[in-house]
Amino acid sequence: PAVSPQAFPLPSLPRRQPTVLVVCGPAQNGAIGLVCARHLRNFDYEPTIFYPKRSPDPLHRDFTTQCEKMDIPFLSYLPTEVQLINDAYNAVVDAVLGAEVAEGTEPCAAILATLKHVRIPIVSLDVPSGWAAEAGGSGDISPAVLVSLAAPKEVARRFQGGRHFLAGRFVPEELRRKFGICAPEYPGSDCVVTL
Repeated sequence: PAVSPQAFPLPSLPRRQPTVLVVCGPAQNGAIGLVCARHLRNFDYEPTIFYPKRSPDPLHRDFTTQCEKMDIPFLSYLPTEVQLINDAYNAVVDAVLGAEVAEGTEPCAAILATLKHVRIPIVSLDVPSGWAAEAGGSGDISPAVLVSLAAPKEVARRFQGGRHFLAGRFVPEELRRKFGICAPEYPGSDCVVTL
């Protein structure tokens, strides 16, 4: 999740303010989005979170509280006027669904309908929202950056964006052996590697 400094270094951003919109869904991928927002704040970006259907899970509540304590603003609604998003932010982090398959349920369907028209770069976490995780065609979102978590999913083969990163240094050796995960070398103390 701390990949934006590599994909979008602060000096390279088109807007003077280093704004990033983090769109979080109600399940696990949304929690990862909250963690991503915290990391972005630590790297001097100005994240704003849209998290319309908050999970009752205690861990998700803790992540939300941490973001609030870091003065990261939360939007009460996602503008349907896509140009407002394009004008206000440098990029959008897609943490709506990931590998979860509840794409037809609200508010996810409405969010995806808006995000498919966004013209600023989209950074998808784990699996682009709306894409079938294992097989089939890609969804309506066309991310510029994909951040695979633990290991790239089968859907990553269809990714046509510019940059693909792996955040998986945290996977214990025992799990790597069990699932046959061949981990790349991570440079220095980095937690992400370019694929």
